Amino acid sequence: MGDSDKHSRLNKHEKRRKNTKLISILLIIGAILVIILLGVWIFGGSSDEGSDEQNEQSAETSEEEDDAEDDIIIEDDDPQNDASEEDAEDEKDEKDEEENEDEESNEEASEDEDDDVETEQVEPSDGNVSEAYTGDWEPVGTEQEGSHTTDYSDGSQDRIEIDQAAAAATELDESSMSTYWVGNDGDQKVVATVGNENEETYYRVFLSWIDNEGWQPTKVEELHELQY
Repeated sequence: MGDSDKHSRLNKHEKRRKNTKLISILLIIGAILVIILLGVWIFGGSSDEGSDEQNEQSAETSEEEDDAEDDIIIEDDDPQNDASEEDAEDEKDEKDEEENEDEESNEEASEDEDDDVETEQVEPSDGNVSEAYTGDWEPVGTEQEGSHTTDYSDGSQDRIEIDQAAAAATELDESSMSTYWVGNDGDQKVVATVGNENEETYYRVFLSWIDNEGWQPTKVEELHELQY
């Protein structure tokens, strides 16, 4: 066998070995691509199915919420609810009526108390008095205890209670009554000049201090005009 034949045989064997190796590599690559494609198809399909299930669940939840809202609306239209609202309004109206009746009763009681005061006309003390009368007014009560010395200062407890007694005797509204002057009229006695809020009517009120009971009006004089 010559050297040329031997060399030719070796070349053929080497080519065959290279071709076999190339085919093996291609097969491996092809198998890897197939596995990748299968994985993408399987896992991608699962994700789509999961999304579809989530979408279906969301749609079902929305439908349930809509049904719940419809139920609420239906319940709001329930005649029983309307009846409950009417009952609540009736109870409120009854309560308001009772409060109004209580206020009227208190006003009537206050008027009755005023009517119970017996007054007697007396001679005016001077020419500025259009009418003078005494009465059996009760002391207005006091928060002061112990020995008493009249405090004429604005805002003092004596001034507060003197205003209360003057308002009770003249039947003026204490909250709008004006007090123009308060002075000494003797031992534990004072005289106060007061008027209504419109400055149309003026009174001179004489009061005496009763221990532990407060200031008691004793005489009222209605004045023609305000004099200091």
